[in-house]
Amino acid sequence: MTVRRPRLNTLRIGPAGQDTVVLVHGIATDNLTSYYFTVAPQLAAAGHDVVMYDQRGHGRSERPATGYRLEDFTDDLAALLDGMDTAGPVHLVGNSFGGTVAFDYALRHPDRIASLLAVESEPPTAAWAAKMSRLLAGSANRLRDGQALPWIERTYGRHAARLVSRARPLLQGTTLAADIAASRIPAEERWRTLDLPVLAVYGSTSDLADTAPWLESLLPDCRTHRVAGHGHSVLVGDPRTVGTLMLDWIGTGHRHRREGIRV
Repeated sequence: MTVRRPRLNTLRIGPAGQDTVVLVHGIATDNLTSYYFTVAPQLAAAGHDVVMYDQRGHGRSERPATGYRLEDFTDDLAALLDGMDTAGPVHLVGNSFGGTVAFDYALRHPDRIASLLAVESEPPTAAWAAKMSRLLAGSANRLRDGQALPWIERTYGRHAARLVSRARPLLQGTTLAADIAASRIPAEERWRTLDLPVLAVYGSTSDLADTAPWLESLLPDCRTHRVAGHGHSVLVGDPRTVGTLMLDWIGTGHRHRREGIRV
């Protein structure tokens, strides 16, 4: 049986034929614009072929009613890259949930990756799936309260309220939360075989920053970096620092992958 993949909105900038950098965004309130207005122009100006896309259910991509397990998102990324003309293995960048998708893709297709950079993210585990499902279901329930959006606007500003409002059809009209809980989770031992360079970037005040030592002990070739004074939204909060880290890492990771050098 052939399963039809949803139409994905994609955007590609920068010179063709150069190192390709693929940017994968976060979940629910996110889309490709979080890269387009932050680090993507910096990457393109440095001579990289930059690919962004809206994940299924997000931005201008199609929003099916079902089909939101982690492997569905990973298969979308695989199909996207299968249909692209690239010069070789790509540098994969993922923010938040996008980083988890990137980790899952890299584990399944390590030969297609030159390096992996995860921003405020973690590999998929059973604990991750349970946590994400709980957060997504809770958000959907809270949005049924007519006072939720006004409170978000008063507390976090109009832009945040607008993002949450746009995420409501995905949160309330699809099986997203239940599907994330039912995702296929790789065994922990498999991560110890991931033979490619990984950089994980965290905001220093983020809860996820505490996972850095575990990640370094889990992956064979992993570095972590904390950006001072920022939390989970470090990509948007300090795009210049994150962009510089990406540019440095892409060059270093590519060389390590090509020459077999360990960091």
